Amino acid sequence: MTRFTRRTLLATSAALPLVAIGRRPAGAAEFTYKYANNLPATHPLNVRTGEAAARIKEATGGRVEITIFPNSQLGSDTDTLSQLRDGAVEFFTLSGLILAILVPVAAINGVGFAFKDYDQVWPAMDGKLGAFIRGEIDKRGLVAFENQYDNGYRQITSASKPIRVPEDLNGFKIRVPPSPLWTGLFTAFGASPTNINFSETYSALQTRLVDGEENPLAVIDAAKLYEVQKYLSVTNHMWDGFWMLANRGALEALPKDAQDIVRREFNRSALDQRADIAHLNATLEGALQQKGLEFIATDPAAFRAALKKAGFYADWQGKFGKQAWDVLEGAVGSLA
Repeated sequence: MTRFTRRTLLATSAALPLVAIGRRPAGAAEFTYKYANNLPATHPLNVRTGEAAARIKEATGGRVEITIFPNSQLGSDTDTLSQLRDGAVEFFTLSGLILAILVPVAAINGVGFAFKDYDQVWPAMDGKLGAFIRGEIDKRGLVAFENQYDNGYRQITSASKPIRVPEDLNGFKIRVPPSPLWTGLFTAFGASPTNINFSETYSALQTRLVDGEENPLAVIDAAKLYEVQKYLSVTNHMWDGFWMLANRGALEALPKDAQDIVRREFNRSALDQRADIAHLNATLEGALQQKGLEFIATDPAAFRAALKKAGFYADWQGKFGKQAWDVLEGAVGSLA
């Protein structure tokens, strides 16, 4: 297995398999599909899906070639989701919290402070909770593969002040993705959340349109957000993952054996990428401190109590519905 360090991230990013779209010579790929995501080419997700694309091409005897478009090259998350539904893009990895604009229950894994640790995350997302969400995605004409990619636990960064306790978020201008759950979470803390697509986040921080943002360590590092932020508060306020989504028509257009290969190899790359994120999470704190970020320890119990007092859990229990909430609490315990 590839062992990821910051050096290997940079070195392997150049190896992403990119193929030209257009007329194909005789003997070339029968199916040329596009895969889009919003992460830098150096992120483990892109490296591992690049490996999967190469394995798919080899295992299908060259019949299936997949072009990777990282870093929102094909448009914002919401734009690319529309392209996926229309068939202009065949594959797309997307956070469930953003997919929630189409499939509301896809955001349920992001309920604030729901998962205590990864010992709760993967049994839930590879088990009953993940299956429940995939069933809802299926109803919208998309296919979600079984194994999610890890985005990680999210932390709050700031350029103006350290966030130590829930009260520090009062009036705090924070960038959040375009998702009602994210907006609701920080509104419950009294913050001023602003919906900004990831591709525009660096410039929004640089120009002080917002004071801070929240992301997993691997994203903060890969996107160089440490250049425009000063403090990082270790809140672990939500766990976030990426669904590998496929346009149903495009996937089913492949021969059955090729469909099985695509599903198998993307699921395999998800497991490899999870291990990469786990390794990076164990090493990135020191690296980001060297790059100028000051790490702030917090008490998750205080933040969770503030959310409960604000009615956040009761509100979202009603929005997700009893069936979905029961599946979530079956994995993490009582929340509301």
